[in-house]
Amino acid sequence: MKKKNDKTPKIEVIKDGPYHVTGPLMMSKQIISVDEEGYSKEWKEGQRYSDIKECDLCRCGRSKNKPYCDKTHKKIGFDGTETASNVKYIDRAERTEGPDLDLTDCEALCVSARFCDRLDGTWKLTESSDDPESEKLAIEQACNCPGGRLVAWDKKTGKALEPNLEPSIGIIEDPHVGVSGPIWARGGIPVESADGEKYEVRNRVALCRCGRSKNKPFCDGKHRAGFTDEK
Repeated sequence: MKKKNDKTPKIEVIKDGPYHVTGPLMMSKQIISVDEEGYSKEWKEGQRYSDIKECDLCRCGRSKNKPYCDKTHKKIGFDGTETASNVKYIDRAERTEGPDLDLTDCEALCVSARFCDRLDGTWKLTESSDDPESEKLAIEQACNCPGGRLVAWDKKTGKALEPNLEPSIGIIEDPHVGVSGPIWARGGIPVESADGEKYEVRNRVALCRCGRSKNKPFCDGKHRAGFTDEK
């Protein structure tokens, strides 16, 4: 039985304001590391922040205390209107079929992390998944997709092949491109809209923090226009 004061991790979108996050949650920078050809290859953990009990994370992109909110959204009249669909992922995703894997793809959730571009690309690797190395790489690339755009599925069991992620917050940095990325909510943290509607709970979710996404509260890659954490 839970104690009365126990809190379950949760992210609430505040109308035209920040993300109100309640923990307990660990938060750290998650850095995209590239291979010798410049393709995104793996995640590296960077700076670790104080563990979250309760805090507000910037959503407008203009705070001088990123990733935390400093109320700049009020000064600039930030319009944080949410435009994202709440149709379930699987009902929106397109499917690529392979011999041993299937791949589902919801392009609206692309955050331009580019793990899917490496080698032959996740789609072709899926189509060649009877080759053990291709299968391994397709799964790895799909699991590295922070917004959950791509999901690999075991052909025999029909089950999604998801990474084992503890509930935590990642602040994405993309030094190869020279930009800061979205908030990476990992491990099935519930996200609630400003009007109280609950979005589908997923293992991997990327939330916009540059303020420019056309798919709010989710990231759509607009940070690549030059958003950084530099003060």
